Amino acid sequence: VQLQASGGGLVQTGGSLRLSCAASGRSFSSYGMGWFRQAPGKRRDFVAAISYNGYSTYYADSVKDRFTISRDNAKNTVYLEMNSLKPEDTAVYYCAADLEGLRTSWLNAYDYWGQGTQVTVSS
Repeated sequence: VQLQASGGGLVQTGGSLRLSCAASGRSFSSYGMGWFRQAPGKRRDFVAAISYNGYSTYYADSVKDRFTISRDNAKNTVYLEMNSLKPEDTAVYYCAADLEGLRTSWLNAYDYWGQGTQVTVSS
């Protein structure tokens, strides 16, 4: 499984970005997918996750009501819509695949990781 994250960039406080993560392989519709982020000098933190069928989602408290995770299994792609961005959202964002199909915040549950995309929110 190969994951390619894209869509990061520089945005002002209050702005929006949409991240995409394209996956290779024919079994994408069976994977749980997650987004994590890592700021310089900090650990990698959970952001959002979605179950294999898209019916269940889960968010970190810090992004709830601002971020939305979704997926298009026909396009092998998972998205992260980010609104009302804050400077503390600045980080490298990573997508990850869980072959068990669950939506989990547990970093170690994920089997494959993308390369990350930089999101910078200026104040």
